[in-house]
Amino acid sequence: MTSTSTDAIRDRLHASLRDRFGTRWTVDTSGTDLRMNPRRRVGPASPRRTASPHAIADGLRGALRQAGLLTDGAVLPVLWDRDTQLIASAVQALDPWLKSRLPYSWSEGFLPQPAVRFTGERDAEGRLLDGFLTSFVNVSYVQRITSPHEHAALMDHWIGALSHIGIHAGRLSVTGALEVWHRPPVAGITLFLSCDGEVIGDAVLLWHADTPAFMATDLGSGVENLRWRLGGQSWPRAAFGELAEWYDPGILDASRTATLLLMSGIRPAARGAGHSLRLLARAIPPGLAASGLGRLVRHHHDYWTGFGVTGAPWPHLATCLEEEVLRTP
Repeated sequence: MTSTSTDAIRDRLHASLRDRFGTRWTVDTSGTDLRMNPRRRVGPASPRRTASPHAIADGLRGALRQAGLLTDGAVLPVLWDRDTQLIASAVQALDPWLKSRLPYSWSEGFLPQPAVRFTGERDAEGRLLDGFLTSFVNVSYVQRITSPHEHAALMDHWIGALSHIGIHAGRLSVTGALEVWHRPPVAGITLFLSCDGEVIGDAVLLWHADTPAFMATDLGSGVENLRWRLGGQSWPRAAFGELAEWYDPGILDASRTATLLLMSGIRPAARGAGHSLRLLARAIPPGLAASGLGRLVRHHHDYWTGFGVTGAPWPHLATCLEEEVLRTP
């Protein structure tokens, strides 16, 4: 792809954002930096009873369906075994279109996608920082498109869906650089969506670097992060619910991720995804496993089932995880 083509896409995106948002938002640029703010700002909302993660996803889905968008996409399997062993983002549903220039996708539209990443930011002692998890639900809207104009329109609908669940558009801002990044064979432009000054998600315009006609939108956030912003709860409570009152967040993160992997048919092994499961098991104290992990695994199993993950019954998974934790002194 030539630099002229790249410049054209960037310029068309900038113009599309101005056309779509200009009457309701300020759209300012300084060099390649872009900042968008609603003309009518709204302060942070008072803490209120926070909806469940499943209710948040359902609220987003309902608002997008009402806007006439695609909302019946199938959740991808966690054991991906393509570019990554484990699914890390809903946009991987568009791999055939974006990466291989094929006229289809694995799934499309609104996807509350369970995902696994071992790249969460940690403190000096190795604890995950607030806002980061190893496994989470990547609530996204991913769709094949033909132009930056469509991308801007879908951004507008996504912001409308966030307002529907209680994150008022007046609390938001959009920032980023109108610079094209390249991760062959894909190129893209990423803008960040913030609520009350804290990043809650992103809006990514993507295309095949050699054939820009294969273009797509990826709008997304983490359902746990949205829940955190919606209420006055601590991060552990927003992420793990009532279990946060009884267990260390590191144990909850490891056991919830391990439950997701076990539900996906992954078993402990010396390499691959099974090795990841084995490492997670090491983060669970043997004394806790010896007394039983049923309460934890049952709660995690209900969480993932609510987002479309299927698998063995929770008692079987609890036994598998207990045996792995206790396997090595």
